[in-house]
Amino acid sequence: MKPIRLLRDLSGRGRVDMMSLLGEQVSAASAGARTARQAATAALDPEAARKAMGEIEHRGDDARARLVAILATSLVTPFDREDMFRISRSIDDVLDNLRDFVRELHLFGVREEGLAPVIDEVVAGLDLLGQALAAAADSTELGPHVVAARKHCNEIRRTYELQLVRLLDGEVTAEMLRGRELLRRLDVVGLRLGEAVDALADAAVKRGIS
Repeated sequence: MKPIRLLRDLSGRGRVDMMSLLGEQVSAASAGARTARQAATAALDPEAARKAMGEIEHRGDDARARLVAILATSLVTPFDREDMFRISRSIDDVLDNLRDFVRELHLFGVREEGLAPVIDEVVAGLDLLGQALAAAADSTELGPHVVAARKHCNEIRRTYELQLVRLLDGEVTAEMLRGRELLRRLDVVGLRLGEAVDALADAAVKRGIS
């Protein structure tokens, strides 16, 4: 191990860097969700949305790559390496599915009114995850933040189900089926977000953080 890296570990700087990089991943995912909402509501041209998502995904991937590199060489980590990797991977999955949502929205050419309410809940859930990670980085009380984020993931699923029922109450058309697929993609985003929150909760329990 290089002396500089050892000094960073002993000073606790490496721990701060790792939590900061997780925060950067969440920030990228949040930007992706906001871009997805703009695309879903026609506030942003589909082609422009795809371009923006490509840039956002690059930011998220860069933060993840730097985090993985630090995890591979650091003596001390904020949480178990496996849990840190799980949190990072799940956040990456959130962003990947948001990218796929924007791509499919462009391909399908659908303007489904039920998409925006689900995306709004995803944005709120990512904000709560970001707050939980900030609490973990500051060694403040983490439990309430994790509980709030976990409950909100349930709200994403509830909103998805409500919008799906509304959609299925209408006539079965090709456009309706495309809208259903887009709603399902957002449900997967919520599931991956829930996995990130669960991984953070598991990591906190192992470290005895409440």
